[in-house]
Amino acid sequence: MEICAVGGAVRDELLGLKVKDRDWVVVGGTPQEMLAQGFTPVGSDFPVFLHPQTHEEYALARTERKTSPGYTGFAFHAAPGVTLEQDLMRRDLTINAMAKSEAGAIIDPHGGRADLAARVLRHVSPAFAEDPVRILRVARFAARFADFSIASETLDLMRAMVADGEVDALVPERVWQELARGLMEAKPSRMFEALRECGALSRLLPELDALWGVPQRADYHPEVDTGVHVMMVIDMAARLEAALPARFAALTHDLGKGRTPADILPRHHGHEAKSLSMVEAVCERFRVPTDCRDVGRLVARYHGDMHRVADLRAETTLTVLERCDALRRPERFELILLACEADYRGRLGWEERDYVQAEAWRAALNAVRGVDAGAIAASVSATADSSPDPQRIPHAIAAARVEALRTLKAAAR
Repeated sequence: MEICAVGGAVRDELLGLKVKDRDWVVVGGTPQEMLAQGFTPVGSDFPVFLHPQTHEEYALARTERKTSPGYTGFAFHAAPGVTLEQDLMRRDLTINAMAKSEAGAIIDPHGGRADLAARVLRHVSPAFAEDPVRILRVARFAARFADFSIASETLDLMRAMVADGEVDALVPERVWQELARGLMEAKPSRMFEALRECGALSRLLPELDALWGVPQRADYHPEVDTGVHVMMVIDMAARLEAALPARFAALTHDLGKGRTPADILPRHHGHEAKSLSMVEAVCERFRVPTDCRDVGRLVARYHGDMHRVADLRAETTLTVLERCDALRRPERFELILLACEADYRGRLGWEERDYVQAEAWRAALNAVRGVDAGAIAASVSATADSSPDPQRIPHAIAAARVEALRTLKAAAR
């Protein structure tokens, strides 16, 4: 048997990047030989094994054949006679189609090293068109390697795949998986720009695609275009090293602006409520995890209030804190604040501004926390008559919290 490191580990090593995971291909081996050496089989589609000590994946060299639409419609053939070159031929990009032998030699039958040097993402063969997930992967690699361009012939192939309906065969969970990974890259905007350039964004996320060309008030948005703004926001979220829920909220916070009637452009009054319903629809479509969904919904609905905290009445401030469940979920409230900071600073010329609103909200939350709800409840109970109003205690606590916020706001003026 011949064992070679393949794919991303070889690519990243040549780029001088830290290698996180290594995948291996076994040429000339059989499942029986792998089992005899203590490897554990995993997966059912084709023979993949876990190393008994490192638990890294070792796959028998294989070829594949398209059998039906979508990314699952493949038949795989793994046998001792499958060569390394044949195995590499089935991979997506040339930079991922290199191998490294046990002796340290780089096997590069498709020009991956040259494309690394030229900073180009290029497909290996026409078989690229058989798997629609590769559109998402190319876009994600564009976000990871921000100084790489997509080869024109690869972009043409991606456009043809979209036109042929391949993207429509993707299952929601796989789309979300790739979108989430792309959002966590260093330059997430490049993923969505690549998807838009090949036409896939209008099929997968038409709510987002509709934002390009939608104007905004230039005094608040010097970049003017809403789509451009959202791309700046998700890149700012990445710069702030935000967790995925905050990055998802950054991506979806302004979806409602794509449905603003022409007669009230570019002010977008009421876009927050529209954004909320659209975020909910996106989350339903892609089976978005609960933590991302919840932060996305709250940021979509309340990011305008978050920015205007200094102008809010004490009662409104308390309402926002309560609806964000900030008292019980302060860690989630911090994600909301981070997404709102990305929104605020994701504007042309605003990138280095301080988001003082975050500190104002933290101060407001601390003021509300400072109210002794237990003591108020005890006092109200002690003075209640024989048929007390069940809302007396909640109302008394709310009144005390509003008063604490009024005092805070007065001191800040």
